[in-house]
Amino acid sequence: MMNSYFGFGRIILTIIMAMCLRIAPWPSFLPNINPDWVLLALIYWAIAVPERIGIFHAWTIGLLTDVLTGRVFGQYALAYTLVIYLCLMLHKRLRQFPLPQQGLFIFSCLLFSQMLLFWLKNIQHPSQMHTSFWLPVFTGTLCWPLIYTALRRVRLSGRTK
Repeated sequence: MMNSYFGFGRIILTIIMAMCLRIAPWPSFLPNINPDWVLLALIYWAIAVPERIGIFHAWTIGLLTDVLTGRVFGQYALAYTLVIYLCLMLHKRLRQFPLPQQGLFIFSCLLFSQMLLFWLKNIQHPSQMHTSFWLPVFTGTLCWPLIYTALRRVRLSGRTK
């Protein structure tokens, strides 16, 4: 029972760290390429331990991300919920894929999330899509092997040796 709380605490801690990366002060050129660290962490945990991270967690963390980033309340919540729902539906298959193939799935999830956020922003204030719109999707996809490896070590370090 105690290990269960400890394991969920690790998940929450990694998501808090991802939120810190989300709002960290970056040099002038890096905010445009900063991937959605929170979504990447949620995707990993939804694939690795789907019994612990679900739709409600994605929605709650999305609302916290909305508050954290100053977006309209519910935008990230909707995007995270839809992406995590897709991950939960496909988690058994995704576990079997090698990292490059998972990277294609991660790319499509990040692209879907980014396009949904752009669409919701465009409803409020019509704007043009710049080339910098695509950069977080590509950098998030490129960071996936690193995130996968780091979070896997965090998850496996809690096991009894």
